Amino acid sequence: MTRIGLLGGSFNPAHGGHRAISLFARNALDLDEVWWLVSPGNPLKPEKGMAPLPARLAHAREVARRAPIRATAIERQLGTRYTIDTLRALRLRYPRHEFIWLMGADNLAQFSRWKNWRGIAHLMPIAVIARPGYDAGARGSAAMSWLRRFVRPARQSADWTNWRVPALVLLRFRPDPRSATLLRQADPLWHREYEATRVRDPLTRRYIV
Repeated sequence: MTRIGLLGGSFNPAHGGHRAISLFARNALDLDEVWWLVSPGNPLKPEKGMAPLPARLAHAREVARRAPIRATAIERQLGTRYTIDTLRALRLRYPRHEFIWLMGADNLAQFSRWKNWRGIAHLMPIAVIARPGYDAGARGSAAMSWLRRFVRPARQSADWTNWRVPALVLLRFRPDPRSATLLRQADPLWHREYEATRVRDPLTRRYIV
């Protein structure tokens, strides 16, 4: 069984912080690969300011190169909009893969707003990676009040394939100040250099338009 960590997001744009967190999670969880699920559209984020999907995927692949990370826009082909539907579809499509959901503490802080978030927790283990400024909000969140009973010790993180779900592990990672918001503020038109790029999805082998 191939051990895959799934990191979802807009990746608008992807950056070194995403890469650093992914490589840290790969080591802590003994993963074969990390897949970046570059979302066609995040239901909790406004469309304004969102770069085109092909540009976000092309840039994400560039950031991930020469690392055990695959940036994919497979949700476009799956036709899924919500994380719970994407994860169910991936489980069916890749029965020989073991999946763990990766997310930053900022996402845990508002996890209870996600569609069927308890269903996500029952579907696969979750690894939460600390992020500067969000840890207190994550610990006090509505989702964490329910998930707290399912927390596993970080020293057991490499054994996640043996856990009974729901299962949550909290991983400490040195603070990384980089963020997509700051990068967009510095260069709102960062995606222009990718406008003429044709990008093929590494999982579906289809061109993304």
